[in-house]
Amino acid sequence: MAYVLQVDFKMDGPFGDEMAEAFSDLAKSINEEDGFLWKIWTENPEANEAGGIYIFETKETAEKYMKMHSKRLASFGVEEVNAKVFAINSKLTEITNGPVK
Repeated sequence: MAYVLQVDFKMDGPFGDEMAEAFSDLAKSINEEDGFLWKIWTENPEANEAGGIYIFETKETAEKYMKMHSKRLASFGVEEVNAKVFAINSKLTEITNGPVK
């Protein structure tokens, strides 16, 4: 069973192409995290929010990353991080074309 890590936080930017350029090295480094499968990067410039939806192989690897990432965000000045781990219901996700098997 795979697990979702849902993260969001306040951020003043950058967004869009500038965000992609600024965080491309970070994105590449996430690929090296233990148990990491994939991520969808999220942003809402109007609300000054960013975050992501991550998929990890196990609950333990998702929780480990969540703790590390929260500390990293704090070092960037992000004071409040909303982060939750969820189990994925693979049977229903498959019906709705989710990329999790």
